Amino acid sequence: MIQLWAKIYKDNRLVKDTTLKINTSKLDYSLFFDYIAEMCHTLDVPTPLIIKDSIFNFAKFNFVKFKSTDFVERCDFDHLLVELIK
Repeated sequence: MIQLWAKIYKDNRLVKDTTLKINTSKLDYSLFFDYIAEMCHTLDVPTPLIIKDSIFNFAKFNFVKFKSTDFVERCDFDHLLVELIK
């Protein structure tokens, strides 16, 4: 089982977080947008634009940071951090 942990930060403080449990032994990167969208829906925030570099950074470092400029809609937080929990 794989877990993803999404955290929303505002003024360098954690304001919201959620985890997503995925019943698989290996992360399917073709479904990465679906995983992020589900966590954002749970957190009641817009879904960020996901580019190839975001997926590559997540695959290499096991986390990705989305700044408020990565969202089409206006956000009232500084950034969204998604980490892989093993």
